[in-house]
Amino acid sequence: MCQAVLVLAAIGGCALAAAVWVYLLAGHGGYWRTDQRLPAAAGQPLGQPLSWPSVVAVVPARDEAAVLPGTLPTLFGQDYQGAFDVVLVDDESSDGTSRIAASLGRAAGWADPADPRRGRLRIVAGTPTPAGWAGKVWAMAQGLQAAGDADYVLFTDADIAYRPDSLAKLVRAAEADHRVLVSQMVLLRADTAWERLLVPAFVYFFAQLYPFRRVNRPGARSAAAAGGCMLVRRPELAAAGGLECIRGALIDDVALGQLIKAARPAGRCWLGLTADITSIRPYRRLPDLWDMVARSAYTQLRYSPAALAGTVIGLAWIYLLPPAAAIGGAVGIAAGGGGGFGWIAAAGLVGWALMTITYVPMLRLYGLSPLRAPCLPLIAVLYAAMTVDSARRHYRGRGGAWKGRIAG
Repeated sequence: MCQAVLVLAAIGGCALAAAVWVYLLAGHGGYWRTDQRLPAAAGQPLGQPLSWPSVVAVVPARDEAAVLPGTLPTLFGQDYQGAFDVVLVDDESSDGTSRIAASLGRAAGWADPADPRRGRLRIVAGTPTPAGWAGKVWAMAQGLQAAGDADYVLFTDADIAYRPDSLAKLVRAAEADHRVLVSQMVLLRADTAWERLLVPAFVYFFAQLYPFRRVNRPGARSAAAAGGCMLVRRPELAAAGGLECIRGALIDDVALGQLIKAARPAGRCWLGLTADITSIRPYRRLPDLWDMVARSAYTQLRYSPAALAGTVIGLAWIYLLPPAAAIGGAVGIAAGGGGGFGWIAAAGLVGWALMTITYVPMLRLYGLSPLRAPCLPLIAVLYAAMTVDSARRHYRGRGGAWKGRIAG
């Protein structure tokens, strides 16, 4: 009798997990699709004088001397018809970031050889982070102040490389439908074995948390952005309260999206994927990727032990139970078990198959084989471990550590 109850409970749990995957596949905002690409702008073709608004790119840079030669020139090379300047905020770097940036600016004719604070590239020496501010948001705020009265500000990370037409496309998408915030999830580097294993899943899990279609729906509550590339209208940002409203945010991109969408009147936001804008930052070893995730994973859970426990249990149930049931049920059948093992195997296989289907489009975006998709449960285990480690770091006073600086 006890065994029958256990088998029925196992069947019920596996069936419920499969039902969750049916919902995720069909009803969770199409999060797994990769079709949210920059909206085509109506109106005049690129190149015509359309009263192009002024834009200033703000680049927070902390110890970024190694990546700037591969990224900063791509900002200088933008084919943009309006006024466009770059402000780089040297966030207390120790590796010669300012020197490298100034050299690149002079070579491109963007920097004033006599004064790095002048010219189309302006280098701002960042000041120490005040109490209550996250380091990156403080650097963004200093860059925003230096941007003057530009119509738009492009917040972009130092490791992001652009195509020559990227800025024009971003601005046209914003202008076409009066969008206050246009953000693109850039294509992250996926060259090493660990990057190929974990990077596509990072974007997949982000989209699962913040389905892009829902973010892009004006009336929906979902709000987010991707910090590597965020074009925002300066007047509306100021009207929403400015960066001071998110001064302590470690996950600044999501916080900015929520700020804009919660404003009155609510600002129209758009978030999507791109293969045209790329990150060149390498994560060659597992510890590099681990630190990137563990830095802010517990922040995402609002430092709640209950949310942490629920997340770990939920990941185990949704991601681990289906393959475990499929394999365990098959073993039970092979050992001569009853019909209950068949139901367990079938429910597990359905959940595992649906899970696999949802991961294939992201793998294709990254040019990787769909045969990797069945490994998603193992990747979920790694991300669960990173989340637990993020909580451990928080309680040991190392939460938010990044490049030698600890935040909150």
